[in-house]
Amino acid sequence: MNRYPLWKYIVIAVALVLGFLYTLPNFFGEVPAVQVSPLKSAVKADVALLGRVEDTLKGANLPYQGVFLEGNSVKARFQDTDTQIKAKDLLAGRLGDSYVVALNLLSSSPRWLASLGALPMYLGLDLRGGVHFLLQVDMKAALLKAVERYSGDIRTALRDARIPYSGVVREGQAVQVRFRDAETRARAGKEIGKNFPDLALREEDAGGESRLVATLKPEAQKRIQDFAVQQNITTLRNRVNELGVAEPIIQQQGADRVVVQLPGVQDTAKAKDILGRTATLEVRMVDEEHDVNAALQGQVPFGTELYKERSGVPLLVKKEVVLTGDRINDAQPGFDQRTNEPAVHISLDGAGARRFKDVTRANVGKRMAILLIEKGQAEVITAPVIREEIGGGRVQISGRMTTEEANDVALLLRAGALAAPMDIIEERTVGPSLGADNIAKGFNSTLYGFSAIAVFMAGYYLIFGFISVVALSINLLFLVGILSMLQATLTLPGMAGIALTLGMAIDANVLINERVREELRAGNSPQAAIAAGYDRAFDTILDSNITTLIAGIALFAFGSGPVRGFAVVLCLGILTSMFSAVMVSRGIVNLLYGSRRKLERVSIGQVWKPAGEKR
Repeated sequence: MNRYPLWKYIVIAVALVLGFLYTLPNFFGEVPAVQVSPLKSAVKADVALLGRVEDTLKGANLPYQGVFLEGNSVKARFQDTDTQIKAKDLLAGRLGDSYVVALNLLSSSPRWLASLGALPMYLGLDLRGGVHFLLQVDMKAALLKAVERYSGDIRTALRDARIPYSGVVREGQAVQVRFRDAETRARAGKEIGKNFPDLALREEDAGGESRLVATLKPEAQKRIQDFAVQQNITTLRNRVNELGVAEPIIQQQGADRVVVQLPGVQDTAKAKDILGRTATLEVRMVDEEHDVNAALQGQVPFGTELYKERSGVPLLVKKEVVLTGDRINDAQPGFDQRTNEPAVHISLDGAGARRFKDVTRANVGKRMAILLIEKGQAEVITAPVIREEIGGGRVQISGRMTTEEANDVALLLRAGALAAPMDIIEERTVGPSLGADNIAKGFNSTLYGFSAIAVFMAGYYLIFGFISVVALSINLLFLVGILSMLQATLTLPGMAGIALTLGMAIDANVLINERVREELRAGNSPQAAIAAGYDRAFDTILDSNITTLIAGIALFAFGSGPVRGFAVVLCLGILTSMFSAVMVSRGIVNLLYGSRRKLERVSIGQVWKPAGEKR
């Protein structure tokens, strides 16, 4: 009646072993480390780089706990942060600008555990320390960029359709196209409406001119804004990956904001520098028709802007953008083969290559300006003369750049161009000591709660209470093991979810123990009472856990950030508590009492019977 088949004990034993193995790495803590990654995405970290790092550390007599190759980076562990910082500065100086040397924190668990895939849980910003940024996307700039792009596309479409026009200019968030007569305007309206369905067209007549005003439709504006946020999130994630940050949290908040959390990052200045640099590349034609000296005196011609080259020479550049950075597939630092100066070699996608080829073919002998726009400030990197048509999608930018500047520009362009500028509107840093304090508080709250439950259960239900406490311990083991297997990020709300799970998990054992007591009061034998108690309490346990699981799923579906982390722990805790409270605890009871043929009584505390009956 109260005996498990062998396969059930095997399932429980395997679950216990796996739970222990995957929980174990969380007890080893973290140690300071330095991570060395190749700057170029095409270059892979190899044994040769590993040897260089080891030789550099040995030559400087810097003690380290291990150097190993993991993924596309070499990582070195150290005993303290002072040695870690010295090693970072040393490696950055010896390896040169071809590698990214970043501070990091690594688990100190044995390598044999890692070889089994047993890794510790990632700790969130509030537990591990790190940096938090809140960035806001400039939606107006995203729409203006889209309108500017449409103005160039409209020119191309009308030129290809051989429809004459007097001018195409952008005014605010609208594109105004001028014609000499209404008949030509009507033809152009049909052509533009056919090629650009996202534009709403309006006809105007003023000053003897026929005009066509194109504006973005509301649904197109919404789509462009959503794309700008998603594109920027992707770009930020790529930039963080270039820094070598593990498990960053980059997610949208509201309609136009992005949250970036970098747990464990110690080099916050470098992270802020890379994230805050909203660098985009624009290619425009130089205005050689107007006088630069007049522009310096404030008479800037319409449709042009005044900039300075890196040498300080003023330059008039047309506002019309020929090519933008979103057409870039790859960007690598290098050197100009003719002058041996640092340069950035850019590879364009198919559409960008065709556009660049057409522009260079039509403007041979004229100057083209390549602008790097960073933090709202545009800088002319170079303005070469177009000697011939440039095809194949390979472009080089150079001009009074240092090797470090070429590396930085290539990094930003390779990581992707932002669809719209972003500003850091909130910055928060959580120190490692505060994170350790939060861990201690969360651990102590869980420990004290568990201890109180254990004392109550053991005192009230005796042996059955002790079995319930063992099952609760196994439940905690399973929960931490599963979170580690999933490589979940544990935050303070997640620790609150673990504490809540412990409190809820014991309810199942309370129901079972009270049901066994009721069966004993009804006069059933101890063996029959145990069997009936577990069987009849199961439906109630299942119903109560399903309702809580529904609430947890709703929190996960409609919540965000810390709320979803809490929901994940809650849902997993419900599943592990069902297994441990029912299957594991009954397995222990069966081992303890199931083999006894004549079982007179069980240790489950005081069983009160109705008056007049023998106890």
